[in-house]
Amino acid sequence: MTDHRTADTNGTSTGGSPTTPTDPDGTNTCSFHMGGSLPAGGDHLGGAFGQSPTLSDWYPQRLRVELLHRNGVDADPLGADFDYAAAFAQIDLEELKADIKRLLTTSVDWWPADYGNYGPQMIRMAWHAAGTYRIADGRGGAGTAMQRFAPIGSWWDNGNTDKSRRLLQPIKHEYGNALSWADLMVLTGNCSLELMGLPTYGFGGGRLDAWEPDDGTWWGPEVWNPHEAHQGDDMVNRDERWTGQNGDADYDLQSPLAASHQALIYVNPEGPYANGDPMGSARDIRITFSRMAMNDEETVALIAGGHAFGKSHGQVHASDIGPSPELAPIESMGLGWHNPVGTGNAEYTSTNGIEGSWTPNPTQWDNAYLENLFRYDFEQTKSPAGALQWTPTDPDAPKTPDAHVPGQMNPLMMMTSDIALKVDPAYREVCERFLADFDLFTTAFSKAWYKLTHRDMGPKYRYLGPEVTIADDLLWQDPLPDTEGALLDDADVTALKQAVLATGQSVSDLVFTAFSAASTYRDSDKRGGANGGRIALAPQKDWAVNRRTVPVVEALRGVQEDFARTSGKHVSLADLVVLAGSTAVEQAARAAGTETTVPFTPGRVDTTQELTDIEMFEWLRPVADGFRNFVSERFTDFAPGVAPEAVFLDKANLLTLTAPEWTVLTGGLRVLGANWDGSDTGVFTDRVGVLSTDWFTHLTDTDVVWTKTDDTESTFTGSVQATGEHRWTASHADLVFGSNAQLRSIVDVYAGSDGHERFVADFVRVWDKLMMLDRYDVKGHRRYGLMAA
Repeated sequence: MTDHRTADTNGTSTGGSPTTPTDPDGTNTCSFHMGGSLPAGGDHLGGAFGQSPTLSDWYPQRLRVELLHRNGVDADPLGADFDYAAAFAQIDLEELKADIKRLLTTSVDWWPADYGNYGPQMIRMAWHAAGTYRIADGRGGAGTAMQRFAPIGSWWDNGNTDKSRRLLQPIKHEYGNALSWADLMVLTGNCSLELMGLPTYGFGGGRLDAWEPDDGTWWGPEVWNPHEAHQGDDMVNRDERWTGQNGDADYDLQSPLAASHQALIYVNPEGPYANGDPMGSARDIRITFSRMAMNDEETVALIAGGHAFGKSHGQVHASDIGPSPELAPIESMGLGWHNPVGTGNAEYTSTNGIEGSWTPNPTQWDNAYLENLFRYDFEQTKSPAGALQWTPTDPDAPKTPDAHVPGQMNPLMMMTSDIALKVDPAYREVCERFLADFDLFTTAFSKAWYKLTHRDMGPKYRYLGPEVTIADDLLWQDPLPDTEGALLDDADVTALKQAVLATGQSVSDLVFTAFSAASTYRDSDKRGGANGGRIALAPQKDWAVNRRTVPVVEALRGVQEDFARTSGKHVSLADLVVLAGSTAVEQAARAAGTETTVPFTPGRVDTTQELTDIEMFEWLRPVADGFRNFVSERFTDFAPGVAPEAVFLDKANLLTLTAPEWTVLTGGLRVLGANWDGSDTGVFTDRVGVLSTDWFTHLTDTDVVWTKTDDTESTFTGSVQATGEHRWTASHADLVFGSNAQLRSIVDVYAGSDGHERFVADFVRVWDKLMMLDRYDVKGHRRYGLMAA
């Protein structure tokens, strides 16, 4: 209804109740106003939503469960239904590459290209995007374009990569959402190499962009002051991530780290502690690159190949360079490292502080880097920015043209990390082979670059585009054979379920085996999972945590053989392991009074031991797995200060679980008796093998009090408060669901009188999600969690 009241000049209405009086400037002067110039009172606004201090400042040791919900569908402007593969398929890749190559040789005034070619700096951008990858937990890599966000985008080692990405913005806008930033960055690196003469090994698209910063990955223990980090020294440090001294037998880098220093991609190019020690640098290089899953040959190929192009920039001291993008003023529009000297770019550019080029022709693929490195002796000198570097002792050594000043020739430059390849015997041997055979070097660098930029993409099913290298099955891709025979039909599945139950294997053992096979998956680099049947191969079959699976696998092999004999059809062991686990879940639900069908999607295959890289799969072995209540005997020795529940959260994240999924899966596995050693720790039920809500109700039982079992604080005893009677035994991986407020609120959902049906339905959904995490061969593979469906 329209209000026809009008207000007179003293703030009262002429047609109804009085309005709130105001001063001439609009300030509320109501008698109940608290005073001050702000609407709610006071004269000073003290803070706003999200501003520190927040929970993590007040309680820094709290378990940050909310991290499981980062970068989900709500953060994605494209939504869960956007089909990137279909959009990417509409791109004419040759036309896109031609557009990129035109851009590479079209210099702009606001950031002029070195030598008139942006290729070298784009190689650095792509290399640094991919080079964050680490084999220990699969995190890092180019796969989601995290270089756009803090902290990676503001690391000292990524100085001026922001300019490279901004230069690419016209290409990104032209191709829109059909081309992710992650794919564009890697493809631009490839185009740069091709433009300068390197035949690349291939390119696979399919990288999906992240939409928010990664606030969960552990990049090291060092605490640094970001407001001083642009000066370099404070951010680039290594004091806490190493044990022992460089050269000692006990010299080691903390896991899961790969970079030798905080805020660097690889190693300090000036040597450990910038001390100019080539042999010490070689030790750091070997450790760092092996943590990136690179062997000695690949390491030399990447360093020597990358340094065939471009130059390093060190004209201005780090203390004069402005703050990183994350700390730069708002008007900088996301660009950082402002250089106030001269034009601030071109011949005044400064990044890592080292100045010069490695070769006489920095925009041409050739063997000059290795030729110069081994033909000449080098001596230490300083760059204009004060960084330690090396120059030839021979005054007649080749010179390199200045990147911007016409006619000016400069001495060649080598870094301490370059000299390292010359003094380390193993690296030197590889270098000498490459020197003697340029074609060998070319192939090695091309393949190493392909591995570097695709290592985090998972199986080749995920690769998109016409340049996917299909002919070769590269061992680091964890290759799988083609599907053998026709897929199982419904009658086959029914017959196999009956055969599984006839083996006499318990519900607990069948569930445990299927979970053990599937739970090796990690979404970080899309490795692991049940497909391939590697639960029956080394090293997984020999892991202590998997010893319960051995007799189950043997029994299922019998089912496999009988099925082939009676039906004439083939069922993979991988499919059979998953089907057996799902059959056991159905049995457990039936025992709890609920009929349910667990979805089953056939088509898994069995790979071979020859196609399984034991060393690389050993990195998937858990040191702790809360789902199976497993903690390695030496956990407290090699993980001091790391709580088991923190490792449990880490595992839940790698499995893409939400907090509800994490909770319901754990509760279900407990009542199904899926502990690694068959113990009763955390098994809060007298009906093991029944898919009940007993775990939730007993976990929240207020009549039970919990105490530490011993000084190790690894297990806890639950006793009845009134009588002291022992009731349950638990671990950190159990009690965290009762002690953490966010997890306990979820537990309450299933502990209630109406929780059972919801629990069974939710457990089946998350079980199916887990079994399907690695099924990139299935069209329509889900990107987001299933419990939100």
